Amino acid sequence: MTSRARSFGIKASAYERYRPGYPDEVANLVLSYAGKPLHTALEIGAGTGKATRVFSTYGLNVTVVEPDPAMVTELRAAVPSYVEVLDCAFEDVPLGTTYDLVYAAASFHWTEPEGRWTRLASMLPPGGIFASFGGPVELVDHDLVEAIRDARVGLMGEDTDSQPHHAEPAPGALRWPGDELFTCGLFTDVREITVPRRFTMTSEEYLGLLTTVSSYLALPPVMHEVVFDRIAAVLPAEMDVNADITLHLARRR
Repeated sequence: MTSRARSFGIKASAYERYRPGYPDEVANLVLSYAGKPLHTALEIGAGTGKATRVFSTYGLNVTVVEPDPAMVTELRAAVPSYVEVLDCAFEDVPLGTTYDLVYAAASFHWTEPEGRWTRLASMLPPGGIFASFGGPVELVDHDLVEAIRDARVGLMGEDTDSQPHHAEPAPGALRWPGDELFTCGLFTDVREITVPRRFTMTSEEYLGLLTTVSSYLALPPVMHEVVFDRIAAVLPAEMDVNADITLHLARRR
């Protein structure tokens, strides 16, 4: 998982250009859930700072963690200079400091499963807030989805998501990581909120987005060109996408 998690740096500029950012609504939901002033925050896996630039405008003293040097370069150019950047992975963050809020934007699934909840809890005081949010960008047109799948046949597998897959929850059950937050015993008041998000992408934007997905990044250069040529051939000029954000919130016991 670590090698795949750190594969994005080679496309850091494309990640910044083509990955969608986050609306203020996400930060407002987190701060409303807290129900009290939050002064310090730690962001896990900040990437190019798409969530950082939102939360840093809310009066928070934000520290971000990002292990990829190329992503850090993009991040430093995009976020306010007062944001502290730790050039390391979540697992290497020195312990001993706690934060009012720890949050992860489309990144917590890349942390090592063993000990992740204990380590996270140690970064929060009792009552401290954890927020995890993100979601895939999915084409609305199912026929187009099938056409892209057919274009990839024989060239790459079906695992084309940028995130490791978790089993679909039973009706009414929490999605990951809400389910683990609920059962690990270290957190309370676990909530799951969906923030609807729809927009239109051009074919150039959608192809650019695909270049930042780890399964496409792993393709050999020659295969990469063939795959993208085939996908480009079936894309319309514009397409509607569903990019709903799933937000999980919890309090440290």
